[in-house]
Amino acid sequence: MRGTTALPGTPCNAPRIGDPPVHRLEIRLPDEVPFATGTFDDIGPMARADFPHRHTFYEIVHVTAGSGTHAVDLDRYSLRPPHLGVILPGQVHWWEGVRGLEGNLVLFTPEFLVDHPGDQELLRGLGERPWIGLDAAAQARTSGLMAELAEEYGHGAAGFAGVLRSLLHILLVRTARLPGLLPAPGPQGRAAAGLAEEFTRLVADAAGDAPTVRECAERLGVTPGHLAEAVRAATGRPPAALLREARTREAQRLLISTELTIRQVAARVGFTDPAYFCRFFRRETGRSPGDFRKHHDLRAPSIEPRPEPF
Repeated sequence: MRGTTALPGTPCNAPRIGDPPVHRLEIRLPDEVPFATGTFDDIGPMARADFPHRHTFYEIVHVTAGSGTHAVDLDRYSLRPPHLGVILPGQVHWWEGVRGLEGNLVLFTPEFLVDHPGDQELLRGLGERPWIGLDAAAQARTSGLMAELAEEYGHGAAGFAGVLRSLLHILLVRTARLPGLLPAPGPQGRAAAGLAEEFTRLVADAAGDAPTVRECAERLGVTPGHLAEAVRAATGRPPAALLREARTREAQRLLISTELTIRQVAARVGFTDPAYFCRFFRRETGRSPGDFRKHHDLRAPSIEPRPEPF
């Protein structure tokens, strides 16, 4: 996603009528870095938003106290602090029934990671485990890094943006080292991961445009075979499977977080034939779109006129 920052007060509506609201990262001045950190109270009411929405930025949430539930896409996580949460751009999330919520948030755009492009790979891996329990040692390290980020951000001294990127990099690397999270890739794995990272970013940015593997390879300047080899080496899966997964995930997000009809959801994710979309969705998830929606009933009212249901 691009155009991820805005000055305070700039309207930020859904990119297409009927989609979940999309929030951008507000920055205090036009020349400031696209980064913010603070407590839930510092960030404001949207830090505890109880309705489905997306971000154009990354959000790292360090929950130190409180109860309730946090929903990310199709999963709900009961709060048992301390936790570290990672929400990726484009994911639909919200809070449910939270009480006494305390902790710190770190918000930043993909562009902020210019000094450490490999951090996007770490973030995607961590985003697959969006709520990470912290033992006493990990909690102490995380709290220390969060405090340093807040102090550096608050002072804004010369060179602070570079220090923030370095501290963020340390936070991500140390989190990825926690048991059961990410393995460390070798040199060839890092090369393949770089191309796979570009492919994944292209798929995420394309959203409902539904590009083919060949189209992705052309945009990335490689052959389809080389792309397939790199993506399989980095992820263990062929790119076509990741493209299908991305379309399915986007359809699931729209089904659970909007009142768009199934026909409209199909169109959003690149299907001109709703019947074919229903067959695709059932093949990928084991359920029809209608049955899937029945089991996830938290939806934001759509402002798009609804035609007759499909």
